[in-house]
This record gives sequence, structure tokens and C-alpha cells, in this order.
Amino acid sequence: MSTESDIREFLVSRRAKITPQQAGLPAYGGNRRVPGLRREEAAMLAGVSIDYYVRLERGHLAGASEEVLDAVAGALRLDEAEHAHLYDLARAVARRPTRRTKRTRGPLPDSVLRVLDSMTDSPAFIRNGRLDILAVNRLGRALYSPLFTEGAPRPVNIARFQFLDPHGRDFFPDWEQSVNTTVSLLRTEAGRAPGDSDLTGLVGELVTRSEEFRTAWAKHNVRLHHTGRKGFRHPVVGEITLDFDAMELPAQPGLTLTAYGTGAHTPAHDALRLLAAWAATEDASATADPDRTTSH
Repeated sequence: MSTESDIREFLVSRRAKITPQQAGLPAYGGNRRVPGLRREEAAMLAGVSIDYYVRLERGHLAGASEEVLDAVAGALRLDEAEHAHLYDLARAVARRPTRRTKRTRGPLPDSVLRVLDSMTDSPAFIRNGRLDILAVNRLGRALYSPLFTEGAPRPVNIARFQFLDPHGRDFFPDWEQSVNTTVSLLRTEAGRAPGDSDLTGLVGELVTRSEEFRTAWAKHNVRLHHTGRKGFRHPVVGEITLDFDAMELPAQPGLTLTAYGTGAHTPAHDALRLLAAWAATEDASATADPDRTTSH
């Protein structure tokens, strides 16, 4: 899809979520042909002409000032992630990349890997915006062990496992929430990097092969993913719910370090201790078997 199409569907979908009552407008007439605001209502709330708003909604964000973008965001009651996404789309259509490019990156610095490995009590990993796991510590690899099976494509990709692997649904028990998070993160990254051929290829593969992904992708939801809780159904320790924090790496733009944890004296804490013991056993087995690898 073109950036203009993404802009149009994003703005239309956000406008459909706001009722006149929510916007503080009178709702005249019993039959409205749109589920949310009409274009003229959105234009009035944004303080622009209806003709100009229609142009914006058709994808012509190039040249729109920050004041206009902020006004549209306010009219449509965009949250922080949606507001940032609108800016990303405006920048993308202004740049108009002429060809798809691969976002190449060198190996992660040893200093970053040392920090990751030092987090011995917390499962942790580093991912890119495409949800490839680029590095993982021992406990993180143990937590995500169903993704690291022998023969799985490398780099391990969370979205591909979730939607295309038969074990994906079992591993993520909060399925609907997990689907919404994964797709929203990929949609957010697509706004930031519209010319990324690897991301475009992944989305194309998932849209083609997964109806659930295709349905969720069409909603144009985006989100910021800094902190929260996530549930897993692990084949060794059973169901476990962990708190997480996701931190962008300032020296590595586009990469995020995600770390999980839990309070002491909780079932999740006990499950993590069991997971650590199992990981140690797996490491011992790998040392005894030279054909197995546990590297970053």
C-alpha cells in the first residue's frame, strides 16, 4: 500500500471512533451514514476548511504544518502513539522514498551484550522494530525457548512465530491482547520506516498467510510499548505473568531492550527460579553436545 493510502485509512478509522457527543457536538438527525464524525465536523473541530481537511484525509499531508497536524490530532482525540504516528506518516509522504531499502546494521557492541548478559535474574532481549530478536540473555532464551527451536528461521521473529507457528497461540494465552500489541507495534514501525523492505516483506507474508493478522492490520492501530504485563504459557513452567519494561537504546537507534521481572515471594518469582534451573540444565546439555549452540 502507498503512504497516502495508509494516511487515508488511518484518519478515517480514527474519525470513525469519535462520536459527536464525545466531541461536544450536537448530533442532528437520527440517521448518520458514518459511525463517527463527519468530515465537515472533523474539519470544524480542527479549525480548517472542509476542502483542506478532505485533502489531508486523502493522504496529502506533505507540507502540512505542525499546527495543522496537532489540530487534527486534537480533533480526532489521538493518543500519544497515534499523534506520533500521524507525524511519522507526514514525514514519510514528504520524503517519498523512491525504492525499498534494506536497513543494514552491524553487530551489536560488546558493551551492550555485556549489559544484557549481566541481567542474570531477568529474562531480557534486544529487538528491532520488525520484532526480530537480535540478542537474548540466558533466562530470556529460556523464557522464549519455543521460538528458538532447531531449524527455526533466524533471526527469530516474534510476529512470525505468533501468527504462523502452530505453537504461537498456546505460548501467548492472552491471545487477543497479544495480537493487538504485536500488530500495533509493526504498524507503528511501518509509519517510521516506510521504505524498509524487510519490514514490508514480513507484513506481506503475514497478511497473505494469516487471516487474523490481516484483520488486525486493517484496523490501523498503533501503540507505544514501554511498560506493562505479559502472560506466557511456557512448556516447562506453565503459565507465568511478568512485568516488563522496554527501553530504547540511545546509541542504537531503532533497537529496544526489553526486560521482564516480578515481585519476590510470588508464583511468578517461583516460576522464574524454576526456569533458571531448567536453563542451567539445558546449558549443561549443550556443553556436552558440541552440535548445540546457545550464542547470541
